[in-house]
Amino acid sequence: MSILIVDDEKDIRDLIGDILKDEGYAVRLAGNSDACMAEINRDPPTLMILDIWLKDSRMDGIDILKAVKRDNPDIPVIIISGHGNVEIAVAAIKQGAYDFIEKPFNIDQLTVVVARAMETSRLRRENADLRRRDVTQAEMVGSSPSFRTLKAQLDKVTKSNGRVMLTGQPGSGKEMAARYIHANSSRAAAPFVSVSSATIEPERMEEVLFGRETAERGVEPGLLEQAHGGVVYFDEVGDMPNGTQSKILRVLTEQQFTRAGGTDKVRVDLRVISSTTRDLPAEIRAGRFRQELYDRLNVVPITIPALSERRDDIPELSRHFIAWFHRTQGLPARMISGEAEAMLQTMQWPGNVRQLRNVIERILILGENSGMIDARELPGPEGQVAQGDGMVLGGVVATLPLREARELFEREYLLTQINRFGGNISRTANFVGMERSALHRKLKSLGVVTTTKSGARSAHFEDEDNGEGGEA
Repeated sequence: MSILIVDDEKDIRDLIGDILKDEGYAVRLAGNSDACMAEINRDPPTLMILDIWLKDSRMDGIDILKAVKRDNPDIPVIIISGHGNVEIAVAAIKQGAYDFIEKPFNIDQLTVVVARAMETSRLRRENADLRRRDVTQAEMVGSSPSFRTLKAQLDKVTKSNGRVMLTGQPGSGKEMAARYIHANSSRAAAPFVSVSSATIEPERMEEVLFGRETAERGVEPGLLEQAHGGVVYFDEVGDMPNGTQSKILRVLTEQQFTRAGGTDKVRVDLRVISSTTRDLPAEIRAGRFRQELYDRLNVVPITIPALSERRDDIPELSRHFIAWFHRTQGLPARMISGEAEAMLQTMQWPGNVRQLRNVIERILILGENSGMIDARELPGPEGQVAQGDGMVLGGVVATLPLREARELFEREYLLTQINRFGGNISRTANFVGMERSALHRKLKSLGVVTTTKSGARSAHFEDEDNGEGGEA
C-alpha cells in the first residue's frame, strides 16, 4: 500500500511526504503529469494526493483525476490547491475526488482526511475480497459424465478472455458456471458484476449499464464501469431491449462508452459472459435480437445440462446443500437415507438444481433437528410431503389387465433406474437385483434402448412399429 503525492512544487511534495512517512505510510512522489501517470501505470497506489495546478505538464489535476477515475476508479483522490475556490472544489468532487483541501493546509486536517480516505480504500478492498470469497464458495459439484463434460469445457475457457454464451433451462446453474469461469481465470481478483436483463426496467437499462452524470450528484458509475478489469455477466441476454443491444454491441467493439448526461469517453477492460434460456436464432428471425450482437457474444457456446441429464449427481448435490446450509444458516447437518436419495433421483425437477436446493432447504427448516432424512419428508407430486407406505394407482395403469400393467410398470421402472444411474447398466443391474445379461434381455424385450448425448447415457422407449421413442 502506498500514497502517491503529485505536486509541481518540490517543497510541498517533500513536506507532505515527510508528514505521511511519520504517520507510517509508504510514499511515492511525482512532479508532473507524465511522472504521475508513469507511477500509476507501474503500480496503482492505494491513495493519491493531487495538486490542481501543475506547471510544465501536459495534463492538469482535473485531467489526471478524470483519467484515474476512468481507469482505476477504486483509488481515492484528495485534491489540493493554492488557488482553491468553491467552483474548483465542486468540479473536483463531481469528477469523483474523495475530498478537497486548500493550501496552505493544516497538518492535522491533512492527516485526518488521509486516514479517512485510507480507511475507505481498505473497506473497498475488503468488500471486493468478500465478493471474491462468495464466488469461490460457489463450487461446481458433480461427477456424472455430463457434468464432467461441462467442467472440462469450463476449464478450457477459464484460460482465455473469449466471450462465452451459456444456454440451458432455468435453474440449471448458468450463473454458477459463469462464476466458476471468473473465479478460475486471471481476472479472479477483479469484480464479477451480474446484469439481470429481465429485471431492469427497459427505460433504465442504459443508465444502469453506463452510469450517469448530473449537476446535482456528479458522476455515478454504471455496472460496466464497476466491472472494469473483471467480468460482466449478462443474465438472460435475450431480454435486453433492442435499443440497448446496439449500444452494447458498440461497447464490445470499442471497449468504451459515454455515461448518460456526460461527454467524456469511459474506457473499460471487460470479459463478457452471457446466458439465455431462449432460442436466440429464433429471436433473431423474429427481429427481437440483433444478429451482430449474437455473433459477438456467442464466441464459445456452452450448454448447461438439465438436472434430468445428471441424476446420479443428485445425492452429491443434496449433501453439498446440506453442508452449505449448515455452514451459512446453522441448519441441522442431517444425513440422507438411501431410500430418500433414490426418490430424489427419480423425482421430476423442472426447476433443476435451484429447485433441488430449495427442497433441501425446506426439509432442513421444517423437518427434524437431527437424524436421517427419509423418503416420507420429501415432497409428493403436488408439493405435499409424502406420508404412509401405500400406493395409489392412477391414469392408464389402473385400467389395464395385470399382464399389460406389469409390462408398463417394468418398462417405466427400468427406464427410471437406468437414467438414475446415468445409463450405467452394471449399477442398474446391481440395484434391481438382476444379472447384467438378464437385464439386457429384459430391456430388449421391453423395447428400452440407451443412447449417448453430451457425454451422458440415457434410456428411452423405442416403439417397435415406427422406431420412434420418447426420452425418459
